[in-house]
Amino acid sequence: MIAKHVPMRSLKNSDFSGLVKYITDDQSKTERLGLVNATNCEADTMQAVIGEVLATQQANTRAQGDKTYHLIVSFPAGEKPEPDTLKAIEERICAGLGYADHQRVSAVHHDTDNVHIHIAINKIHPTRNTMHEPYQAYRTLGGLCDSLEDEYGLQKDNHQGRKSVSQGRASDMERHAGIESLVSWIKRECLEEMRAAETWAKLHQVMSDNGLEIRQRANGFVIESEDGTQVKASTVARDLSKRQLEARVGAFEEAEGLTQRKAKRRYNKRPTHFKINTTELYAKYQEEQKELTMARKIEWDSAIGRKARLIDAAKRSNRLRRSAIKLMADSGLSKRLLYAQAHKALKDDIQSINKKYKRERQELHDQYKRRAWADWLKRQALDGDKKALEALRSREQSKGLQGDTIKGSGEVRPVYAPVTDNITKKGTIIFRVGKNAVRDDGDKLQVSKAATGDTVAEALRMAMERYGSQITVSGSPQFKAQVIQAAVTRNLSITFADAGLERRRQQLLQREHSHDRRNEHAGRGNERGRTDRRSISRNGRGAADSAGRERDDSRIGYEHRGREQSTGRRNDAGNGGRYISNKPNVTGIGGEPPSFAKNRLRALSSLSVVRFTRRAEVLLPGDVSGELEYQRTQSDNQLRWGVSGPRELTTDQFRAADKYIAERESKRLLGFDIPKHTRYTNQGGAITYAGTRNVQGQSLALLNCNDEILVLPIDAATAQRMKRVRVGNAVTVTQGSLKSSKGRSR
Repeated sequence: MIAKHVPMRSLKNSDFSGLVKYITDDQSKTERLGLVNATNCEADTMQAVIGEVLATQQANTRAQGDKTYHLIVSFPAGEKPEPDTLKAIEERICAGLGYADHQRVSAVHHDTDNVHIHIAINKIHPTRNTMHEPYQAYRTLGGLCDSLEDEYGLQKDNHQGRKSVSQGRASDMERHAGIESLVSWIKRECLEEMRAAETWAKLHQVMSDNGLEIRQRANGFVIESEDGTQVKASTVARDLSKRQLEARVGAFEEAEGLTQRKAKRRYNKRPTHFKINTTELYAKYQEEQKELTMARKIEWDSAIGRKARLIDAAKRSNRLRRSAIKLMADSGLSKRLLYAQAHKALKDDIQSINKKYKRERQELHDQYKRRAWADWLKRQALDGDKKALEALRSREQSKGLQGDTIKGSGEVRPVYAPVTDNITKKGTIIFRVGKNAVRDDGDKLQVSKAATGDTVAEALRMAMERYGSQITVSGSPQFKAQVIQAAVTRNLSITFADAGLERRRQQLLQREHSHDRRNEHAGRGNERGRTDRRSISRNGRGAADSAGRERDDSRIGYEHRGREQSTGRRNDAGNGGRYISNKPNVTGIGGEPPSFAKNRLRALSSLSVVRFTRRAEVLLPGDVSGELEYQRTQSDNQLRWGVSGPRELTTDQFRAADKYIAERESKRLLGFDIPKHTRYTNQGGAITYAGTRNVQGQSLALLNCNDEILVLPIDAATAQRMKRVRVGNAVTVTQGSLKSSKGRSR
């Protein structure tokens, strides 16, 4: 874990509002924005939070520095802490810097290879109105990161600062832009020659031979290359600082009387840390940047010309207006008023022209914006350039995806890709799959941590198309179980390289097939029973007598099956291949009635029936034959399962509820018109039904209470039955059981 303060170089660019809008903008990406929190703020919406913080900053009129503190906390590739852990880390770091009581907004981003948190902190205290600036924050952040890594079991990083601020910036430029810095080039090519120089004349000659020049500026030395790139001499090496260099070779001397000779080498901005040859791509990049600069200059010159012409036209119109006023025969007071109106109209016209020009200039800047080398490769890869994507993946810093991944043993085949959400600077493609995402680094696939079964199944299909049927799964046991379940339920024709996973898949597959066969036989029995009843009603009493005679014979077979039923065996000859359960008093659906069912209503046509004109045929109690075994009414739900009490909620259900609540609350803080969501905890008051949701495969019921949404985890059966309840109907919750005030229990 690395925590870093991003200073604002220019005070005029310090804008809390702009920073918050940037870190809370999802940029139309599924995986960019995660958990968003506003701390120590009274406002409910993000826009109101920004206004509250700006009002606090304006209350301090003495501070002249930057009033906003921008902090970034980044985690290693493949490490994805839980939301509760991220929140705790944010609170600990802010408290360690002295900002525990300060207003702040944080947002978790997932659109890069490293999960990171942006924290925008108001330096002005909300009650004292004093500004707090941490002293040597980098030391404090290093110690906090060490302790937090130990406490939460995170990957260890080196937090010992061995580079100066300038050296750190040069390293950041190389990592983000992919271009070798002047500092690295000097260290690699001529630093030892510079250290070996014993006089200023020799040092100047070494500089000239390498296309460099050292000059005195302010209280130190700067080194400049032929293309104008400059760097502080002390940034290259501490022994090149002014104090140490003059102590070694004497007071500074200008470069005079040097032998003019061709430089042996020169610094050129070239790609670095790439394992493949990028010469052709870099030449294309440079040519495009030149064309971009020329096109922008032409457009800017055209905009400047339009601005000048509009201003001249406004001034010409003003002169004509003043001439007309001068020719008027009115008094001096009237003329002065008219002159003042003309002057104000001219100022308004010029101000409007300048605003329009600034908008055009900003639009041109955005349209013709120059991109760094790595950013250009990313844009080309998004446009479908395979060479650019290969170059990004060949960077030395690219280590591939870690954690829960899916990989194949076969050769990667090019296939049709789903919607691309983003491409990182390491060449990781983020595909959009519903509300989740799948990452592809060219070698393996990674599924989002909160992915559902549909997302995992889509990742498996992509792996089948790319790598073949044999799949290798790495990661946590929960992820492996989720992959096996998705493969079985979706009936995917894949095999796992791991013997244990494949054995488990086969077991679940056999269980699934056995369940399907039982359902199929039960369905056939139901269909046969319905066919027998239809034939009885069509054939009349003769068919009923035949059925009655056959019933006596069939009882012998039924008793035989009953004996086999007690042993739990399969009777293929006498039972049509159906499985006989060893549970008491339970038979296959659609079979013959039990032994005590004498003279039941299967032979309905043989009994007396009362007929009413224009009404359906019904059987009255007085028309029931006395030969029936039971004269009273019988229950019609003998095959139903008994109703059990409320089930205990599982950890997965609570996690799903908390995830849904966090997602809704984060959007509510962004300004969306969403009511407050909390978990149901036996709140009082009138409760109405507001719908159901499915999160991570778990069903949740939404209950409306005093304009607040209460989230109650329920089982799948209850969720299915609640579909018959209208939104807005009154409901009650008794011991975890959800019931509707209108109709049956839900």
